[in-house]
Amino acid sequence: MLKRWTGGLIAAGLATALGTTVAGANDTLAELHTGGLVFMRSDAVEMAKEDLYISPTEIRVDYVYRNTTDKDVDSIVAFPMPDIQGSMEGDFNVDNLDKDNFLNFTTTQDGAPIKADLQQHATVFGIDVTADLKAAGIPLMPYGETTSAALLKVPADTIADWVARGIVMKNEWDDGNGVMKSEVVPTWKLSSVYYWRTRFPAGKTVTVNHRYTPSLGGTAGISFLDDGKATPDATAEYRRKYCMDKDFIALGADLFRKASEDNQPYYTETWISYILTTGSNWYGPIKDFTLTVDKGDKKNYVSFCGENIKKIGETTFQMKATDFYPQEELNVLILQYNDPIQ
Repeated sequence: MLKRWTGGLIAAGLATALGTTVAGANDTLAELHTGGLVFMRSDAVEMAKEDLYISPTEIRVDYVYRNTTDKDVDSIVAFPMPDIQGSMEGDFNVDNLDKDNFLNFTTTQDGAPIKADLQQHATVFGIDVTADLKAAGIPLMPYGETTSAALLKVPADTIADWVARGIVMKNEWDDGNGVMKSEVVPTWKLSSVYYWRTRFPAGKTVTVNHRYTPSLGGTAGISFLDDGKATPDATAEYRRKYCMDKDFIALGADLFRKASEDNQPYYTETWISYILTTGSNWYGPIKDFTLTVDKGDKKNYVSFCGENIKKIGETTFQMKATDFYPQEELNVLILQYNDPIQ
């Protein structure tokens, strides 16, 4: 079933993914100011084309930019990565937690590899605590074994100060034998931006290509259902975020019912999101926009917002638009098939 841009898509059919939803983002112009990157609008360079491919295993973005003026434009192009929020209940589904480039981000310009610089900040309630963490030898990534090991070496008085400031939390529990255990849990937010200097020649085009691995958010079941029935709050949120319609809700309920039978497949949720609105920072609309969503497995089901979406393959769906102004972020919901025998 295909819907308009404010509607949804249901399509019949990845390992279970638990964790924080992670988004990518469109390129945006930026300039270096004291304290970091400040994004700005361009009145000279337009995004002539964007070809965006989203799947559970890879995100690919291919851009064509055009300098619409008769003068070269020298600037900084920035690619904001998803914020990573530490929390007591948090989980993060990537393979390279102990690397700065945790999503294996790569980029090329006009076919040549670019070594992008990486700017990272850790904040709590909007207050920058990057210097505190670095002074104590703590990696800025809230999750990962390296961060956990480093926190064990921080003096108790510093930890007490950090707890009071909301940088970390103390998690304590009984191990079942009357012995109290504890751990220090990061609660700061990590913001990361890749950026590089570039030149847009007068009247000419520049191509930029990005590749990276998404981190998948999700649940161990179908969260918009409670005992097989739709919950008003969850379905209202899912309708807004994923353009989920009544047919998709009924489908979820049917899948839930069948999963209660012996040796029947069950479905879990996988979420992928992508920040589109930074594409509005370029001059004018995106002239030629293509979105391709791959649900990953033919037995999966997918819902997302789009207009004039067409099925172009067994697992792929595509939307095309001209003079496209992105006004909302893209969110993809996949109901993921799980084989109970495996």
